[in-house]
Amino acid sequence: MLDREKSKKKYATKRLAMLVLVLELTAAGSTIYAQKFRDLALTPPMGWNSWNKFGCDINEDIIKRMADAMVSTGMKDAGYQYIIIDDCWQGYRDSLAFIHADSVRFPHGIKALADYVHAKGLKFGLYSDAGWRTCQGRPGSRGHEFQDAKTYAGWGVDYLKYDWCYTEWLNAEGAYLTMRDALYAAGRPIVFSICEWGESKPWEWGKDIGHLWRTTGDITPYFGSVMQILDMQKGLRAYAGPGHWNDPDMLEVGNGMSVNEDRAHFSMWCMIAAPLIAGNDLSNMSRETIAILTNKEVINVDQDSLGIEGFEYASVDSVEIWFKPLTNNNWAVCFLNRSTKPRTINFSWKQHTVIDSLFNKKANFKLTTYNIRDLWARKDVGTTDKDFSANIPAHDVVMLRLSPVKK
Repeated sequence: MLDREKSKKKYATKRLAMLVLVLELTAAGSTIYAQKFRDLALTPPMGWNSWNKFGCDINEDIIKRMADAMVSTGMKDAGYQYIIIDDCWQGYRDSLAFIHADSVRFPHGIKALADYVHAKGLKFGLYSDAGWRTCQGRPGSRGHEFQDAKTYAGWGVDYLKYDWCYTEWLNAEGAYLTMRDALYAAGRPIVFSICEWGESKPWEWGKDIGHLWRTTGDITPYFGSVMQILDMQKGLRAYAGPGHWNDPDMLEVGNGMSVNEDRAHFSMWCMIAAPLIAGNDLSNMSRETIAILTNKEVINVDQDSLGIEGFEYASVDSVEIWFKPLTNNNWAVCFLNRSTKPRTINFSWKQHTVIDSLFNKKANFKLTTYNIRDLWARKDVGTTDKDFSANIPAHDVVMLRLSPVKK
């Protein structure tokens, strides 16, 4: 009898919680849902996501280890904030449809894990799906958007990656709008990552819905994949800026490419103001991987407050020349060698005037002299009064910052 009474009380408590949730959402009124959280992701988000390295093989010990490593390796000091659990954390929905974590993988629950991450001075991210299942067949959020958003807020979630599997007959803009409204109604500021793979051109409608949107399918740790995704970003820079970013997918630095290729990958993501979401094992990194992921001078290019994506200016003998406007009339320049052989670049600054007509930025090297800083060598290398020459290894870059000479 006592067990039955306890069961009745527990069920009544859950029903009351569900009723309170419905009343809260109703009382909020329709007008409160008509926006996303502002003043978030004013520069591209930086963090770590579990998928690229661990896939479904995740648990709370791995996540804690990644949070510890983000601090101990200097990544936190370099600007990384978010520890994000991707697919496969979900367990089941209870009788009132509240989502619960997989109790074997996460025996202490998601809130306890979020508290652990927050105690490290970091922020916590989670994954869900707009469909009725996630891509790995776990419970999705379709039909439970407001309920899940309220749950995530209660757990202390700061970032939501929202995928697009099992979404038969759904309209993408409408589905993401629903979750945006649910997050806002829940009351906790949460960065909203639209992971729709670019199928319905989210750059055209995502600005007022999410803080970033995937522009392509999944990345893989091969230089060809990285370059293919880079090519697919062309024509999209007009849509990005503070609070709304094109997302060419997570970083594969440290996941098996060469050091040269990792450096090129990281450099180009910074040149196009991409979110910097690492996807490797942070607790088992080589010195070279740490050096790439924590190069603050390169990161500063990505995190520049103008929020302008770079663009390809020219291409010579398999070497692409990219420019990116920065604050204080600075410019980033990246020479990307796509060839499997080393290349030598000779660039005569005074023969070029770089114009970014989209954002009204201009570098006239005949009228203005710039100091040149090599961001990977971490040293000054002269001014634009002289031609610039460099040898670029295969699948590598030379990345520079130009600053006007003070007169």
